[in-house]
Order: sequence, then C-alpha cells, then structure tokens
Amino acid sequence: MSAKKIFHLISYLQYPLVIARGYYCLKPYWNGFQLDLSDINNVLIFFGLSISFSTLQDTTKTQNKLSRKVWESPVKGKIFLTIICLFAAFVIGFGLYGIFKSEAKEIREIAFGCVVLGTGLIGLIKAALDIFENHRKDKKNIESTNFQA
Repeated sequence: MSAKKIFHLISYLQYPLVIARGYYCLKPYWNGFQLDLSDINNVLIFFGLSISFSTLQDTTKTQNKLSRKVWESPVKGKIFLTIICLFAAFVIGFGLYGIFKSEAKEIREIAFGCVVLGTGLIGLIKAALDIFENHRKDKKNIESTNFQA
C-alpha cells in the first residue's frame, strides 16, 4: 500500500472529529441553553483538527460538482483561496491577540481554540493550492497543447 493511500485512509479520522465538534455545538441546547466557553473552545479545537485531517485526502480528486466548478475556474479558485487565506489570518491573529493580551482564562482558552482552527486552515490552504493546480482548466489546456506539440 502506498503512502498516499495510507494518508488518504487516515483522512477519514476527520469524521469522528466532526461528530465530536457537533456534540459540543449541540451541548448548550441539551443543557437548557447554558453556554459554556469551554464548549466553544472544544468546538474550535475539533473543527481545526477535523480540517487538518481532511487535508490528508487525495488532492487529485474533487468531492462534488460544486468544488469541481470552483477549482476548474482560475478566477473562482483564486477568489476561494484568497478567502481562506484572509480567514486563516484573521482567526490566527484573533487567537494570538487573545492569548497574549487577555487576562481572562476563558478568553485565552477560546483564543487557543482559534489558533488550532487557524493552523488547520493553513493546512487547508496547502491542500486547496494542490487541488487548484490539479484541476484548473486553463492549466490542463496548456499542458495538453504542450504534450501534443
């Protein structure tokens, strides 16, 4: 079995992490709408971890028609990559600001969760770049004309 296949199989660990994230998202509803900041932190941590594991998937394949439309288009792909980059920078910046400037323990916990989420988003950026390079129609057309020449 190839290393690529092994990492692709490991990427399926994202689903139990998504379930754990869902549990902490729904927990306030089961507790009479009592919002616990540690639950928000857990949501952010499990969200970041699930994104990290999802980046281990095979980037030569797209999952659905919507993602294919985004990644095949040079304009849409660049816009989506820009959005992910801006969001990652915001989340990490917010997290680092909270860690270093806040004196409240609860806020520092949420800030740590933001840093974990941002780290997962950095991995997502790398995977998205690979997907974009593998699926761009303009690159495929250039490569196919170069191959035929």
